[in-house]
Amino acid sequence: MFAEERYRQISHLVSADGRVTVAGLSSRFGITKETVRRDLALLENDGVLRRVHGGAIAGSGATTNEPSLTSRSSQHSPEKKRIAQAALAMTPVSGAVVLDAGSTTGALAAVLAEETRPELAVVTNSVSIAALVSGAGGSVELVGGRVRALTSAAVGSSTVAHFSRLRADIAFVGANGIAAGFGLSTPDVDEAAVKTAIVRSARRVVLLADSSKFSEETLISFANLEDIDALITDRAPRGSLADALSDADVEVIVA
Repeated sequence: MFAEERYRQISHLVSADGRVTVAGLSSRFGITKETVRRDLALLENDGVLRRVHGGAIAGSGATTNEPSLTSRSSQHSPEKKRIAQAALAMTPVSGAVVLDAGSTTGALAAVLAEETRPELAVVTNSVSIAALVSGAGGSVELVGGRVRALTSAAVGSSTVAHFSRLRADIAFVGANGIAAGFGLSTPDVDEAAVKTAIVRSARRVVLLADSSKFSEETLISFANLEDIDALITDRAPRGSLADALSDADVEVIVA
C-alpha cells in the first residue's frame, strides 16, 4: 500500500471513530509503530487530527474547541434526556440545588420545570436554565457576572465569589471531558473557575455527562474525580476511566 492511500485510510478511521491508536494502526497496516507515528505527525500538520498519548483524535477534538450551547443541546439528545430523568430522581423536593451551565444540566432544568416544587431553591449561573425553571414554583437565583454568548453562562470573579459563599445540598455539574488522570475539564478558563467554585459549594456533587465525554481532556481541569460523589451517564465507563472512578469512590449511575 502506498503511503498516500494509508494516509486516506487513517483520516477516514479517525473521522469515523473519533480516535485511533498507534498499536491498532501498526497491526492494521503491518507497519512499525515508528512509521505510524510519522504518519500521524504528517496528518497533524495537515490539521486532520491531533496526536495524543498512544494515538490520535479527530482534529475537532482540540483542547480549546468549544461548541455553542445550541450545538451541544442538539447532540446526544436521547442520552441527555435519560440522564436528566435519573438526575431528577436525585433532586430533593426541598432545600437548595445548584445547576451548572451546560446542555445536560439544561436537560435536567427542562424536566424539573415540568414539576412544582415550591420549597426548592435553584441557584444557577446559566441565563437559559434560570428562564427554564423560573415557573417551577420554587425560588430561582441567577448568579450574575459577565455572560458568555457561546454558553449563556455568567462568569467572572463576582460569580466565583458568590458560589464560594454557598453551601447547597447538591450541585449538578457538566463537563466537556472526564478522564482518569485529568479529571473534569472544560475549554474556557473563566468557566473552569466558576465550575470549581460550584463543586466546592455543595455537600454532594453529581456530574451529568454522556459517554462521548469519556477519556476526553480539554484545556482546563476544574475538578478531580475525588471531588464528585456520583456520575450519571448513558453507558458504563470502561478501562482506566472505570478503574479511576472506582478508586475515587464515585457512584456510577447508568440511565
